[in-house]
Formats: sequence, C-alpha cells, structure tokens
Amino acid sequence: MNKRHNPANIAAPAGPYSHGVEVPPGSRLLYIAGEVGVLPDGSVPGTIEGQAEACWQNVEAVLASAGMTVADLTKITTYLVEPKDLAAAGAARAKHLGDARPASATVIVKALVSPSLLIEIEATAAASA
Repeated sequence: MNKRHNPANIAAPAGPYSHGVEVPPGSRLLYIAGEVGVLPDGSVPGTIEGQAEACWQNVEAVLASAGMTVADLTKITTYLVEPKDLAAAGAARAKHLGDARPASATVIVKALVSPSLLIEIEATAAASA
C-alpha cells in the first residue's frame, strides 16, 4: 500500500491531496498520459464541467485496464486554461477521488493542444505487483 506523507512541521495540504506519496519496493507503476475531455465518440463537451468529467472517466478507464483504482493514484497534475475553472475542476476531482489523496499540482496554462480543450489531467499510479 502506498504511504502518504504530510509532515507536521510544514503547512497542511491546502486541499484534498498529500504532500508526498511513497511507493513500496516491487510495486507496479502506471504512467497515465495527459487525458483530455474527449468522449468515447470523439466529441468534446463545451463546458469545463463536461470536460472535467470526461477527463476523470478516461483516467479511471486507464486505471481499470491495469487493475487499479483511484486509490492507487500517487501523483496527478491538472492543467487548466482558465483560472475561473478551478472550482469546477475541483468538484469533478472530489467526485472521482473521494478519500484518495495523491500528491497533486494544478497549473494554469495559456493553451492546450486544441483550442476546444479546457482541461488535461496526467497521473501516476502504483499498486502491488
């Protein structure tokens, strides 16, 4: 099982994440590419809520294909085009992560690979071999 690190001698995490996540020796690692808000039929929802939901569904599908769940996530990075979308992205994250607390970063970027994309999430997961 991955071990969460939130030392008492630094400020507590500012949100639902851990400062560090330690992966036990011999674990299987899964690197998940930047998942964007594209639905299985290739369409892109027009809202941040729809795209964030699609991103998380894609992340969970990749995890499931490796026999993992969000509880196995060790690190996620969320890229947003608009700072105003932080709350909506956070709501989707909370819905999908529940009590999971991977290490985390959120970055505001000028643009993603396509002008229609508002969010991208990349992740790393680890589970016992």
